[in-house]
Amino acid sequence: MARNLEPQCRQCRREGLKLYLKGDRCYTEKCGITRKPTAPGQHGTSRRKVSEYGMQLREKQKVRRVYGVLEKQFENYFEIAEKMKGITGENLLQLLERRLDNVVFRMGFASSRAQARQYVRHGHITINGKKVDIPSYITNAGEVIGVRQRSASEVVHFKELREGTGRAVVPWLQVDYDKLEGTLAALPSREDIDIEIQEQLIVEFYSR
Repeated sequence: MARNLEPQCRQCRREGLKLYLKGDRCYTEKCGITRKPTAPGQHGTSRRKVSEYGMQLREKQKVRRVYGVLEKQFENYFEIAEKMKGITGENLLQLLERRLDNVVFRMGFASSRAQARQYVRHGHITINGKKVDIPSYITNAGEVIGVRQRSASEVVHFKELREGTGRAVVPWLQVDYDKLEGTLAALPSREDIDIEIQEQLIVEFYSR
């Protein structure tokens, strides 16, 4: 399965802000962008005027990197969003939020989307009691996402979740950390997405 192998801290530096790709490390002094806030490469410290196209491109790349989606996948999501009822940009963000790996992350079952993607691929996650190992699976309202019973007793991270508390959960999810499962109470709205995104720039990029 194809995946982005570019160093994660380098991706944050390229976009000029924290994308929280390394989970807990991003909240410490070891964060790459905290230690070196300039863009990567020998011209990283130079100041250049960014064109309209450049702003559109950077916004697309930022969102793609936040959710860990490859170029062709992202383009496919945009095409689906265009055909859906409603505003294309908001439809796109909702599709990305509904990805199984993102939902696992949002529920606090993983410290980053990359870790959540790994848990899904390794078969630790279930939907309505059945194992699903496809990170790009689009979840629906009412579905119950949980940790496999065997994984809950064997994986240290899941044991710690049961003993402690999880992260703050977004309003469209309901999570029971004792059972290590959560439910999509509703589909996410634009107001529920806490990432600084100008989705209109992405729409303009693909509408050229």
